[in-house]
Amino acid sequence: METYLPKNLILTPVMGERGDVELTSGQRGGLIFGGLLLAAGIVISTAVFPFWNLIREDVFEDVVILANQDGVCYVETNDNVPKTISDCTKDVGDAVTIKFGRDLAWATIVRP
Repeated sequence: METYLPKNLILTPVMGERGDVELTSGQRGGLIFGGLLLAAGIVISTAVFPFWNLIREDVFEDVVILANQDGVCYVETNDNVPKTISDCTKDVGDAVTIKFGRDLAWATIVRP
């Protein structure tokens, strides 16, 4: 005994005379919608929120240690954002070169 299952006309591509695959109007609409959604996502991701905004520029600056409280040093920089330096062994008044990300509040000592 043979059992025949009905063909799903939505998922089955319709073959034209030359062997081209023709999509139904629903499939065509879905393909257009998906393409527009993908294009909008690419435009929004590059124009509204560029990736390079996540990467901050490193700034090097010569500063003087203003305070050292239990291994955390505090310095003042040209961008007017006080910086903290963890695991600091320098004394107040020592001149050091620090590295920090622009507009960030923490730094590391590069050269004593």
